[in-house]
Amino acid sequence: MYSTVLTLHSIFRWLVLLSLCYAIFRAYKGYTSKSDFSFLDNKVRHWTATIAHVQLTLGILVYVKSPIIKYYFSDFKNLVANWNLTFFGLFHFILMIGAIVLITIGSAKAKRKKTATEKFRTILVMYSIAFVLILIAIPWPFSPLASRPYIRTF
Repeated sequence: MYSTVLTLHSIFRWLVLLSLCYAIFRAYKGYTSKSDFSFLDNKVRHWTATIAHVQLTLGILVYVKSPIIKYYFSDFKNLVANWNLTFFGLFHFILMIGAIVLITIGSAKAKRKKTATEKFRTILVMYSIAFVLILIAIPWPFSPLASRPYIRTF
């Protein structure tokens, strides 16, 4: 089960990044052009948050079942100096939770705003901050803290 969920989590990150990019693009375009907040804009807002929540669920399953995390917390005092383990044990988890919280709050606030400009601005700001946090927290193959392939497979 662990390897399947890890693979899904690895693949699903691309959907999160793509949906966030598209939502940010639409919010920027709508905000700068003073467009109406359309049905499609609302769907993009909603589905971006939904995709992020699915990824969060997969991530929590990976975190709970991970042998790396179990090992890390078995000897936390000695292993906290190991950046690779600390990246996954703390930084990745905390930054991703923060990003999902921002996406959730941004989606909920945008839904309740009265004007299209306020909706677009809320999505643009909150989703952009979340996007930056996610980019920092992903274990890219070129990362000096923790390197993983672009897609993990079984």
